[in-house]
Amino acid sequence: MIGSKHNRIALVVVLLFGCILYYVGTDGFRAFTAETARFNQLMKTQPQFPDVTFVDSNERVYSFSEFENKHVFITFMYTACTTVCWQLESNMGHVYDRIPKQYLSEDIVFLSISFDPERDDPATLDQYKDYFGSDGETWRMATIPDQAELDNLLKEFGVIVIPNGNGDFMHNSAFYLVNRQGTLTSIMDFTNIEDAVSTVSSILESDKGE
Repeated sequence: MIGSKHNRIALVVVLLFGCILYYVGTDGFRAFTAETARFNQLMKTQPQFPDVTFVDSNERVYSFSEFENKHVFITFMYTACTTVCWQLESNMGHVYDRIPKQYLSEDIVFLSISFDPERDDPATLDQYKDYFGSDGETWRMATIPDQAELDNLLKEFGVIVIPNGNGDFMHNSAFYLVNRQGTLTSIMDFTNIEDAVSTVSSILESDKGE
């Protein structure tokens, strides 16, 4: 009888300890994958967009201050991608098309950032943008030629990019929203267009109401 009682106590202790480990490991039950945990951590720290120099599809060279006092809706991609990037940019186009035109350029800019500067020169980006309806102005496609700057940005925003040895990359994908002060404020599931449209529209409308 005593042994049975001890066994039950031991079982409870093991289960309790396991729950504690699971709670810690899943970021308070909110993260069931490393990706979710990474995004949760980014939302806690809300990093500033670092100082980088872009070269876009129109061969313009500028820093992130080009978008001063504007929200920036961002994706990370590369044009030679044969997997997720096509859907990522296509879905970005659906979000772009549903944002009221009065907000575009004045209040928000869409920006697709290539992490493959060696191949994604301005001419390549200019051709690629046409597949998705990017106008090169209110929705820009650009890359960051300086590898150190690019690597720092990817690290700050939790973007995982792993070369596979064949010229392609394994990478995670999401929609990122940076506010008027250059702070990362939202990371959205790129497959959920409705949620992204709702999130962005709500923020823009809220700004106008202030």
